[in-house]
Amino acid sequence: MFATIIVLAGLLASSALAVDVVPPKGAERTLTAGDFMPHANTTKEFNETWSYQFVFDNGTRAFINFSTLYIPGSGKKLGCDLGFWNFKGKTHTVGRQYPPERMQADKAKSTIIIKSGEYILGNKPGKGHRVLFSTEKDGKFFLDVTFESAVQGKVPGDGVWAIGKQKFGQYIHIPYGRVSGKIAYNDDTLSVKGYAYMDQTWQTAQATEMASRSVNFSTNAREPLYAGRVSLTEDGKIFGYAIYNNAGATKVAMPTQVKDGDSGYSGKKFPKGSLSIEFRDNVPALSFAANKPLQKASLLDKVDGWFAKKAMKIAAGGEVLFYRGRSDGNNGKKIDWAVTGVKD
Repeated sequence: MFATIIVLAGLLASSALAVDVVPPKGAERTLTAGDFMPHANTTKEFNETWSYQFVFDNGTRAFINFSTLYIPGSGKKLGCDLGFWNFKGKTHTVGRQYPPERMQADKAKSTIIIKSGEYILGNKPGKGHRVLFSTEKDGKFFLDVTFESAVQGKVPGDGVWAIGKQKFGQYIHIPYGRVSGKIAYNDDTLSVKGYAYMDQTWQTAQATEMASRSVNFSTNAREPLYAGRVSLTEDGKIFGYAIYNNAGATKVAMPTQVKDGDSGYSGKKFPKGSLSIEFRDNVPALSFAANKPLQKASLLDKVDGWFAKKAMKIAAGGEVLFYRGRSDGNNGKKIDWAVTGVKD
């Protein structure tokens, strides 16, 4: 139920102090099965998330996060959360927590299991990668889909940014892939096909110590393709990256500037107009309207109990909201986007 806070990978701010942002070292490279496996748990507040966004052809969407995280007062936990949007016109969400030893990483099979039959990230990300989520809490939730195809994931160098004294890792494993399978809520089961985006992030501190807001985006077509996650620190510095694919050439796209309309976007508030993200190395800028979300979701929807909700708001510096939408991009394709941060 707290898993989604990790996906923000720095969506919130606890301090107005300026921090230096140092990008990853090394040239862009293809991702490996080793990148997909859990990373070394180096600090008390270390957290890591495997995040999926599914956009199905029938209009339903699913958002899934599997996380290792640190919860103040509770210690290390595993978080698993799933949100269905427009499942036959309705929205359903669920979040579960488990002890950390429940996660089993099988390096030989490039598979992560959080109890067999309930939560599985099967096989190296790419064609044949399987995602299983099955739980019962205020309803029965089920998703079992497999990637029938996938654009190769890439990463700049080691994929690790230094943000002040902290470290942040990001890996776009599947910038675009076609999927098929089944989803269900209670006894209502649907066969689905669609496309999906998948990335993985880790950080050595809580999200509140990283940045103020994050923008995640993906394209509903293989070419031209933009897909990635870009975040902004409290003082407006940018970290994260995207994948750009055109005419069969897939490359890492490093952001240089984010604008809200004609002004630079600081990330302190949700955007009021069209976001424009500019990139290095002659990658064309991406623009899309981000002021008319289809869905506004709250992190607190996944938290049980008054005390836990209050503690989460205090830790995050306010209520964390997810603005999710779909807009026409300047590349002629539909852009599925999410902007996440503390409520204005």
